[in-house]
Amino acid sequence: MDFIRVRASADGAETISYWTGDVYGWQDDDGPHHLFGFEGLNVARAVEADGGWQLLTREAALYLDPKTRQVLDTWDNPLTGRAVEVQHVFNDPVNQRLGAYPVPATRLGDQVVYNVDIRLAYPSPLKVADYPDNSASDTYRAMELFQFFAAARDLDSGAPGVPCVFSWCRVSPWLPWMAMGQRGGGLVYHCRGAKVAEVPQRLSERVGERFLHAPAEWSGPNMTSWTAFADRAGR
Repeated sequence: MDFIRVRASADGAETISYWTGDVYGWQDDDGPHHLFGFEGLNVARAVEADGGWQLLTREAALYLDPKTRQVLDTWDNPLTGRAVEVQHVFNDPVNQRLGAYPVPATRLGDQVVYNVDIRLAYPSPLKVADYPDNSASDTYRAMELFQFFAAARDLDSGAPGVPCVFSWCRVSPWLPWMAMGQRGGGLVYHCRGAKVAEVPQRLSERVGERFLHAPAEWSGPNMTSWTAFADRAGR
């Protein structure tokens, strides 16, 4: 499966994907506003299993001041006037099963582009009745839209891992820690990245050694910003 070679490596080697970008927010009658910078990493290992592939990953990301690009630990929410603690992304695991369906590919000159469009709608782990300040709905709805760009000559080489750059757009509800309640509107993430040999020092120091390596085996359920908030609130 060529997409595995682009997204990770078919020989089971660890691959690091780094991204950087921005997060915008709007309300039904206001915006859009440039709320955050955003940078992060995903470390992946692909393993053949059950006639397909398991993509074993964990990921971490930091919210940044949109102007200075410094890491935010507290944030003065301009939409509510409230100061809140920023909860950065530390998702472990973030696993996927691949191979049941072909990943759409488009040849553009000497490049091949794979697009992965993920539409999500499932019961939210943060029920409005239990988390009125942190949940917009009892159903979590979002889209994750990826494009992975690889050189055709690299795909033709037969190498187990293929260099790639990628784009990522995410449309989602307000983050739980933003304390936006049931206000209309939401967030758009707009990022770009690549497979890299190493990540920027600031990011690697903040996320710690664990998030610089992929999981060794399948586990679940996957963690998200919503489940992480619920776990933290339940401590």
